Amino acid sequence: MAPLVKAFQRNSNDFETKVCITAQHREMLDQVLSFFEITPDYDLDLMKPNQNLYGLTADIITNLKSVLEDFKPDYVYVHGDTTTTMATSIAAFYSGAKVCHVEAGLRTFNKRSPFPEEVNRSIAGSISDYHFAPTSTSKQNLLNENVSEKNILVTGNTVIDALDFSSGKVTSSSYSDAEVDSLKSIVNPNMKLVLVTGHRRENHGQGFINICEALKQIALENPDVQIIYPVHLNPNVQKPVYELLVNIDNVKLISPLSYPSFVWLMNQSYLIITDSGGVQEEAPSLGKPVLVMRDTTERPEAVEAGTVLLVGTDVNKIVTETNKLLADDLAYKAMSMLHNPYGDGKACERIVNYIKQLYTNE
Repeated sequence: MAPLVKAFQRNSNDFETKVCITAQHREMLDQVLSFFEITPDYDLDLMKPNQNLYGLTADIITNLKSVLEDFKPDYVYVHGDTTTTMATSIAAFYSGAKVCHVEAGLRTFNKRSPFPEEVNRSIAGSISDYHFAPTSTSKQNLLNENVSEKNILVTGNTVIDALDFSSGKVTSSSYSDAEVDSLKSIVNPNMKLVLVTGHRRENHGQGFINICEALKQIALENPDVQIIYPVHLNPNVQKPVYELLVNIDNVKLISPLSYPSFVWLMNQSYLIITDSGGVQEEAPSLGKPVLVMRDTTERPEAVEAGTVLLVGTDVNKIVTETNKLLADDLAYKAMSMLHNPYGDGKACERIVNYIKQLYTNE
């Protein structure tokens, strides 16, 4: 949402824009706000230790009431599939504001995968007045749910707008950051770098044990390859990772990274293994093949385009497909040189122009 905030702020003659954050993930959020130079107008500061979905959902709806009553917005913009998005959509609907859903229409059609994101985005979609779909596939999903076509705009994904800005910034010679400098001391430029991320709830338990077994096998079979894994803070992730992947020379387990540092590391990587949704969209813009450790994805366009491959949490499949990309230049180029189906970096411009025309007509 950061580039969209900046786009609306550049149109201050037409819009009064205010930013409300729930701080569902405090540490991750603050570094993004700093990097994009965004100062929130409202900070609900809702993050708590061992937070659960019941309390978080209730807290968001309850705390947003005073914000919505104070600002009285005409439009409330929510993004994607987080619990913040779902709960904010409900609160905005209660207030009488029109809900605008950015990254709308993504579906796996399995309400348990990803959990709770699939239901979050479906609820937001059912409430929203205007839907900014990243692709024609996501638009068709909305049409199938009887959303009026006049209320849908295919924009590309704003994550590409953010990535274009961020990649240019972090790879410039003038960019200085302590975390990036630390990464430079870890990355071995003489080794192919495999970047790994994992956090999905549906992979907790045996799924993460399988993932770690696969990464261990890849590392031992490919001593000339470096695996860097920023390990999520969730104990369900940390336990198997630190039990199975320590003391392997070419595996580096590091703390979670800030957004700009992660963008820098994606640029340095040879390929990426992840269960993240956003990385499936970002990495192809950087020419990086992606192996997705999930059985389903709400981003089928990437699978169809060939920029990502679903490998689930099957040890043999993760190992086989990784080794293939590491050893087979033709297979690697077949993925890395394909067109990214998620946009051209102008999604925010399209969204602002749409709402400007809409408001004028109203």
